[in-house]
Amino acid sequence: MNVSRRIPTVDFADMLGDERQQERFVQAVGDSLKDIGFFALKNHGVDLDLIERSYEQSDVFFSLPKTTKQRYLQPEISHQRGYTAFGVEHAKDNDAPDLKEFWQNGRTHTGKGPQPTYPANVWPEADAPEFKGVIDDLFNRMEGLAQQILGACSLYLGQQEHWLGEMSQEGNTIMRIIHYPPVGEHAPAGAVRSAAHEDINLITLLVTATADGLQVMDHDGSWIEVEGDARYIIVDSGDMLQNITNGLFQSTTHRVVNPKDTTSRRFSMPMFVHPRNDIDLTPRSEFIAQTGGKPLYPSITAGAYLHQRLVEIGLAEPEDEA
Repeated sequence: MNVSRRIPTVDFADMLGDERQQERFVQAVGDSLKDIGFFALKNHGVDLDLIERSYEQSDVFFSLPKTTKQRYLQPEISHQRGYTAFGVEHAKDNDAPDLKEFWQNGRTHTGKGPQPTYPANVWPEADAPEFKGVIDDLFNRMEGLAQQILGACSLYLGQQEHWLGEMSQEGNTIMRIIHYPPVGEHAPAGAVRSAAHEDINLITLLVTATADGLQVMDHDGSWIEVEGDARYIIVDSGDMLQNITNGLFQSTTHRVVNPKDTTSRRFSMPMFVHPRNDIDLTPRSEFIAQTGGKPLYPSITAGAYLHQRLVEIGLAEPEDEA
C-alpha cells in the first residue's frame, strides 16, 4: 500500500479571490485531473450543517422497512430515480454485486420551459417527510459548485469558461445517496462495498463519506487511501470528460473496500454531473493533437454512452436489436 501519496488538495477560496488566485485555482484543478483524475476541494462553501442533516435524513430513509423502501423502486427507468435495492448494481466486468443500496434524485422539474429529457424525481414524502427538502437543497448547492469547477476545467483546456458547463445544462445530473450496511459474515464471494470502477460522467463531486474506505488507483497500480472528512469534497473526472479530451483528463479507477469489522455502516453522497443526452463526446481535434495525434476514444453521444454503462452495471436491459 502506498501510504505516502495523497490526492492533491485544491482551495476553492482561490476561485473567489483576485485574478491571480483564480488563475491558481484553474491551474490546480486542471493539473490534478490531468495527473491523477482526483482532488480534494477545501473551503467548498457547502454548509456542513446541511451535509449533516442530509446524512440524518439518509439514515431515516434507509432505516425504513424493506417493503416500504421497495415502493420507491423505479426499474422501468433503469433505476435512475428513487430507490435501488441492496445487491442490484455491480461494477463493470465484475458480476459480484456491490454491497450497497442507494437513492437517486436529479434536478427538480419546474414545469416551466421545454419538457426535460431527464426523469422526474420521486420522493418518500409519506415515509420520510423531511427528506425531500434537505436533499433537494444539497443537490442545488452541489450543482452550483459543479458549474464553477467545470468552468475552471474549461479554462484550463483553453476553451470558453462556460464550454463544459453549458453541456450539462438540463443534463441528467444525479445525486446518489449510498448506504453501505454492515458487511456481515456471509457476503457473496468477491463482493465488496463498491468494486473497482471508473465514473462515466463529466465530473463527480463526492461529499466525503461518514467512514473511510475510498481508495484511488495510482499510476503504478497501488491504492491511495482517501480519508473521510466533511470539510472536503472529493472531485474526480469521469469517462465522458476523458473521452472528449482524448485522455488529457484522466478517468481514474477507484473503489470502496470492506471495513475490517463486519458490523459498521457507511454513507456517502456523490453527485454525478452529466451532459445532455445529445452531446457529442467525440474526442476534439485540439486534444487529439495534445495526446499523440490519434483519437483514443470512440465517437458516441452522451445518451448512448450512459445507456451502455447502465447495461454493463446491471441497471438497464440491452436494447433489442433490429
